Amino acid sequence: MDFAALALSPPLLQVLEELDFRTATPIQAQSIPVLLQGRDLVGQARTGSGKTAAFALPLLQKIQLPQRRLQALVLCPTRELCAQVAGEIRRLGRRLPGLQVLVLAGGQPVRPQVNALEKGAHIAVGTPGRILDLLERQALETGRLSTVVLDEADRMLDMGFREDMERILRETPPTRQTVLFSATFPPDIEALSRTFQKEPARVTVVEAEAAPDIQQLRYSCAPEEKTALLLRILRHHQPAAAIVFCNLKATVVELTRALVSARVSADGLQGDMEQSERDNVMAKFRNHSTRILIATDVAGRGIDVEALDAVINFDLPSQPEPYVHRIGRTGRAGRTGLAISLVTPQDERKVEGIEQATGVKLERASPETLPPADAASGGALESEWETLLISAGRKDKMRPGDILGALTGEAGGLKASDIGKIDIHDRHAYVAVSRRVARVALQRLREGRIKGRKYWIERVG
Repeated sequence: MDFAALALSPPLLQVLEELDFRTATPIQAQSIPVLLQGRDLVGQARTGSGKTAAFALPLLQKIQLPQRRLQALVLCPTRELCAQVAGEIRRLGRRLPGLQVLVLAGGQPVRPQVNALEKGAHIAVGTPGRILDLLERQALETGRLSTVVLDEADRMLDMGFREDMERILRETPPTRQTVLFSATFPPDIEALSRTFQKEPARVTVVEAEAAPDIQQLRYSCAPEEKTALLLRILRHHQPAAAIVFCNLKATVVELTRALVSARVSADGLQGDMEQSERDNVMAKFRNHSTRILIATDVAGRGIDVEALDAVINFDLPSQPEPYVHRIGRTGRAGRTGLAISLVTPQDERKVEGIEQATGVKLERASPETLPPADAASGGALESEWETLLISAGRKDKMRPGDILGALTGEAGGLKASDIGKIDIHDRHAYVAVSRRVARVALQRLREGRIKGRKYWIERVG
């Protein structure tokens, strides 16, 4: 179905045309008409199916811009997903003058969020914990909310947010439109829907599009051989970008240390990190100055990186659903994906469950075909890029062109080919630069000016 056939407002259709979004995905085609009617909805679709736009477009259509008060609330399980969803809402709503979208998530100081709410906003995207905190401070006015969206509701339940979600919903008007999106539909979701929704429409999209082309391999090994085997796999496949999933935060820390000492461009992402650390790690991974990201399921939720070469299960999850979520990050946009699992004798039952649930047998691969683990034999997996952090962002009117101009113009003197991805946040920005000119780029930016002003510049370690 073409977006033009949906009853969307001219500004939203204009943005969709500018972004070259012409055809709605199945979840969008089925959800948008229902949500535009104001009905409650339960949507079941996998990550990467376009569900954010499925709820964001109707939500944006309903916003009354002259009234700068909170009209819609989106709950997400993690800070990363909040940032991603808010970014997509802003992108789709960029032709709506004065639209204010706030991220209300933990890991950031609460005072600036309270101040932003006092100034007024149309849409808030937040984690259950921070939203509850703001409600208890009486800083969040929910009395006139017209829409509440629970995004990745199954994951929020898995993370123990059920009570928080229920308390938040009870603070919102009974007249609200309640939208619930979930990749799976366990009994807890059914119960939540029965309690808080009014005759919801049910939209289920189970792989309506062709399943991504993902080669699923398994390597058998003893538990103590896993790190050495992972190194051999990485040296053999040489991924430019891969995520390695672990079940425990402690494993993420240990494995990151082991890979870095083996000259692998790697970084870890786990729940105990400060938000600024997480932002730095994700910026480096997105702009390819880190090649291997090691993460837990919870920390990895909401990671959406284009052109991911491989997903590696260092530890297999205990249930098939997280396995499907993990490997679904590779093989997107018509590319061939690669999913590799390290299987110890204790994991055989998990493999059976995965194969039964997915209907796909994991292909056995032999470690004998891999190169030895030492860096000398296979070469190090280092990155050709480094990341610089600039102390100005979107709210300082900083644009990618300003940074590119400062680096490649007369004062910077660098080639455009030495500049990689530029990522602008509210109050800071990241730029990837070729490793061989990183020192020069840092010096030129520190000595020079961007848009006539001096900013703090540092290398992201």
